[in-house]
Amino acid sequence: MPTILGQNQYGKAENRVVKITRDGATHHIKDLNVSVALSGDMDEVHLSGSNANVLPTDTTKNTVYAFAKEHGIESAEQFGIHLARHFVTSQEPIKTARIRIEEYAWERIATSDANSQFIGADEVKHSFVRQGQETRVTQITYDGSSWEVVSGLKDLVVMNSTNSEFWGYVKDKYTTLPEAYDRILATQVSARWRFNWTDDEQKTPNWEKSYEQVKKHMLQAFAETYSLSLQQTLYQMGSRIIENRGEIDEVRFSLPNKHHFLVDLEPFGLKNDTAEGAVYFAADRPYGLIEATILRDGCEPKIPVDLTNL
Repeated sequence: MPTILGQNQYGKAENRVVKITRDGATHHIKDLNVSVALSGDMDEVHLSGSNANVLPTDTTKNTVYAFAKEHGIESAEQFGIHLARHFVTSQEPIKTARIRIEEYAWERIATSDANSQFIGADEVKHSFVRQGQETRVTQITYDGSSWEVVSGLKDLVVMNSTNSEFWGYVKDKYTTLPEAYDRILATQVSARWRFNWTDDEQKTPNWEKSYEQVKKHMLQAFAETYSLSLQQTLYQMGSRIIENRGEIDEVRFSLPNKHHFLVDLEPFGLKNDTAEGAVYFAADRPYGLIEATILRDGCEPKIPVDLTNL
């Protein structure tokens, strides 16, 4: 039976690069995990083994580190744009470059007063602690003429200890879940948002400010929504982003419902009433998984439903 070659790509995955910028005694850290995927006229390397059109993956790795030095890392998005443009414009067989980046945030360690017996704590501007809230992500795709930038975050754990209900749902003979009128709502946010910047003629967004503002609006919506379902909260989070950030046309969320169930304490003669401050069992699995895309009116969805390497 004859076969044909389908979609293919290659590159170097998970290049860990840390760039230290020194502004006098004040240092700044950019800590990235960069994955490069290239595609184009690559049939022969699969069909005959000819490497004539293949830029070695080791070269792509070296390029990541060299660009970190040559261009610096203003933002994950801008760094990815530099890389994607380079690979497509410098190598004729390469038609499309996709750069995926995870960014790990660091914050300065708060030091004691200037009377420290050590080196003068007010002068310490080079010590950091890794932030553990979330991992920032971005994906830049360039085909030589147009750009697609999809940024986001993952592993952002949030909780509302009240102002959440869940009732009025469909019940059948297998339903055992009691209706809840005061429950914990918790989730681990994975979100992606697509920018409407697509070509070099447009003004480039302020990537750093955009990320900060998107996260702010997302968290405010989570905190300020009286939730009757996680789906409702998800929609409010996405809508708040679209309404406040004109550079973004699409947001997709994947929200696992991190269930917290009231513990039955009656065998011990104890009431476990939410109004008095309750004790919960935090369930690890199974969990409900709520996913949806929120779009600016008139825009088409482009963020993949399944955010895998495919």
